[in-house]
Amino acid sequence: MQKRIKAQSLNTLKNKSVYLTIKMAKTKPTINIAFVGHVDHGKSTTIGRLMFDAGAIPQQELDKLKVIAKEHGKAGFEFAYIMDKFKEERERGVTIDLSYQKLITNKYEVTIIDAPGHKDFIKNMITGASQSDAAFLTVAAAEGVQPQTKEHAWLLRTMGVKQIAVLVNKMDTVQWKEDAYKKVVADVSVILKQAGYKTDTMAFIPAAGYLGDNVVNKSNNMPWYKGPTVREQLDLFEPPNKPTSLPLRMPLQDVYEITGIGTVPVGKIETGVMKVGQKVVILPGRSGTGINGEVKTIEMHHEQMPQAEAGDNVGINIRGVGKKDIARGDVVCDASQPASIVQEFIAQVAIISHPTVIAKGYTPVFHIHTAQVPCQFVELIEKQSPDGTKASNPDFLKNGDLAKVRIRPIGNLVLETQATNPNMSRFAVRDAGATVAAGVCLEITSKK
Repeated sequence: MQKRIKAQSLNTLKNKSVYLTIKMAKTKPTINIAFVGHVDHGKSTTIGRLMFDAGAIPQQELDKLKVIAKEHGKAGFEFAYIMDKFKEERERGVTIDLSYQKLITNKYEVTIIDAPGHKDFIKNMITGASQSDAAFLTVAAAEGVQPQTKEHAWLLRTMGVKQIAVLVNKMDTVQWKEDAYKKVVADVSVILKQAGYKTDTMAFIPAAGYLGDNVVNKSNNMPWYKGPTVREQLDLFEPPNKPTSLPLRMPLQDVYEITGIGTVPVGKIETGVMKVGQKVVILPGRSGTGINGEVKTIEMHHEQMPQAEAGDNVGINIRGVGKKDIARGDVVCDASQPASIVQEFIAQVAIISHPTVIAKGYTPVFHIHTAQVPCQFVELIEKQSPDGTKASNPDFLKNGDLAKVRIRPIGNLVLETQATNPNMSRFAVRDAGATVAAGVCLEITSKK
């Protein structure tokens, strides 16, 4: 990974929000908005078109990307290439890693997060969801609801994303017909309601990302639609509640080594405030007991800042911390109020989609903030079945059950309870390439 980062162009590093240059003050509130959904439903292309039509990408750059797309045999992917910068992404025509763009709207400084739709890269999608304040669930009009559509809806809910708009994309493939749009709206609404969302006031935007219909400009092809465009919807999302009064918590998404700068961990500050000169501890770290350091610099969207707060995606440099000391899944904490490395925890878990049943001893992978840790179900304390029936110490759990369980991590894991810090308490449970459950931590036994 280190060699790859050094070999990338500065533009790619800038896109990852870790290249450090211009010093400017933030003038508008920030909001993080992810585009999620099934693979090939047009997320990257829609974001690229949004950036271009909003004036953030010049025509000269788009022309260059058209040439590159043709060279890869991917004519028509030029808008997607604005977001998909890695060689493998461009050759395969799929998003693999998270990518970010900044867009200034009338109301916000928006960080747009392009999340992978392919099931092989779901860990990156989960990270993107965990960093988001709102999201566009993207569904291609002709294909409709697909496996990742349902999974992504549940993951958004699990990761605490309360605001969703649905992008019914590629309307040109169904001849702009309102009936096709209404069918997708109905099908997606069922899934969203199952995941716990209220769809009555939710925006369902019919669009054609590649052609630009209802992205920035209103479409002439769908006069029957009177709602917002994608650009307008950005400003219709409510500003996020920033939990700045809680202690500093910043899960690491990645750690880069950049020539001339040093070690640069990047991630979203979940709670609290980070200041230059602040004493921090990174947990669990490679040592498993934490790494102490001091915040040397904080940068967001290539802008150096004296401090950052909950909701900000930043790249930081920490005095006394090297690339070999830390990794994705570690959490930067205020040294005076660190989080817990857990021995075991009690959680409330909803079983979403397991092929059989879950019994004591089951050990899937838990996705918690940016960490992925195998965890074992060591005790099934109680459950409530879909029909409302309750049982203590059940033998197994099945789809639809809501259960209280005791979990033991197989490895080091930083976690907090819902009562202490809800932003650090949620998790998704995955096994055999699918999300089988979601939950929240209720009680913790810390490692000594």
